[in-house]
Amino acid sequence: MGMVMFVDETTSGGRGAGWGLAIDEERLTVRELIRRRVFQEVAEYNADMPEVFQGLVQPENTERVLNGYALRTPRRIDPEAQTELALGAFAGNGFLVLVGERQVTDLDEEIELVMGTEVTFLKLVALVGG
Repeated sequence: MGMVMFVDETTSGGRGAGWGLAIDEERLTVRELIRRRVFQEVAEYNADMPEVFQGLVQPENTERVLNGYALRTPRRIDPEAQTELALGAFAGNGFLVLVGERQVTDLDEEIELVMGTEVTFLKLVALVGG
């Protein structure tokens, strides 16, 4: 079992604190890696139900706030629906995935996960006025 570190960054220079996820496999597709990340963050949210969801992509019926997404009505988030939103965002260039220093562009690409692999999710920030 290895530990993969997930780090969120934005094109405006922001970098969040990384967090680790134990992965048993040595190789996973990008699709599966995104799914596991989303399932973990949704499980943590659903266990505690804080006011703000801090996840990879914005759930439906939420408002973007400083540190995440505020749910208009407190509720559990569906991990399957959230995964579909994340996969759609990846396909639509809502964020890039870097494994180490290498960008991966195909959801079905298998990546090697050695101990301490860092996976960066670079969230693209829209330019003002463009």
